[in-house]
Amino acid sequence: MNSEEFRSAGKEMVDYISEYMDTLAVKRRVSPAVEPGYLKNVIPDKAPEYPEPWENIMSDIEDKIMPGITHWQHPRFHAYFPSGNSYPSILGDMLSDGIGCIGLSWVRMEIRASPPNQ
Repeated sequence: MNSEEFRSAGKEMVDYISEYMDTLAVKRRVSPAVEPGYLKNVIPDKAPEYPEPWENIMSDIEDKIMPGITHWQHPRFHAYFPSGNSYPSILGDMLSDGIGCIGLSWVRMEIRASPPNQ
């Protein structure tokens, strides 16, 4: 994937996430209606030899992965777990993942170890 393909796929992913959030209550069940292990029967045993088109990957996510997801952001998900989600937090995660820093040590990522007033 080059930078142009990344831009295009990234925009498509933002659209997918927005659609997911907008239609969650009407399009999806809270918990999956599949049996444990269902995925083994719907995906290949081995990774593909060559890259697949992005459209195929997104189709697999929707058709094969999403049926097995418990949707924690669903308005009828009432388990007690503080798992808030918002568009700003998604953008923050995108930026953090894009930078790719692992803040394990102040030597490697001093900005995270600095007091806020310095």
